Amino acid sequence: MAESCLLYYITDRTAFPGDECSRRKRLLEKISDAVLANIDYIQLREKDLPTRELERLAREAAGVVAKLRTENQQLKTALLINSRTDVALAAGADGVHLRSDDISPRDARAIWKQCGAGTQVRVPPEDPLIGVSCHSTEDVSRANAQGASFVVFAPVFEKKDAPGTPPQGLSRLAEACQSQIPVLALGGITVENAQACIDAGASGIAGIRLFQEADIAITAARLRRTK
Repeated sequence: MAESCLLYYITDRTAFPGDECSRRKRLLEKISDAVLANIDYIQLREKDLPTRELERLAREAAGVVAKLRTENQQLKTALLINSRTDVALAAGADGVHLRSDDISPRDARAIWKQCGAGTQVRVPPEDPLIGVSCHSTEDVSRANAQGASFVVFAPVFEKKDAPGTPPQGLSRLAEACQSQIPVLALGGITVENAQACIDAGASGIAGIRLFQEADIAITAARLRRTK
């Protein structure tokens, strides 16, 4: 796997043990670890949280990312917020990740530019990163035409927590990768099968458990040095 392979950590604080306070603390620690490992993108995907709590957590996460990036300018991790462009702006995140049935990347970018900077942890970029979840080649083509920065194609392999969801497989991933936009593979990805996704044309690897359940620095190093 080439060193240019993009790595995308998607968060899930509910997978951590303990009460809510402990889970949030552990999540912020994991985000810190991800930044120090120079993971390319982090998606804060805490879908169960009400808006106020999500914004508070997003601000804390953005603060962690900003502090580490200020201390070491070699660190380039970008923080995206799942679905909520408003929360991403309020927190000073680098962008937003849209669901396949969400507003279009074009609309999200227009909202971003219209709203501008507020009282964020850090001023958000003028041109946000916009990722889009895709489940078909048509989804990928649409996201590309509407100005997405990259897409996440899923599920490539069968997921243990969703056995009823049919995997797309490597052949469909390869078809999706024909589009002129970076395609990241998600769903049942392991260190062992990640190479097959890259061989199919994927620009990178996305995952929740892949990064969250192990030492993220070791996982990132193993992915980046696989040939």
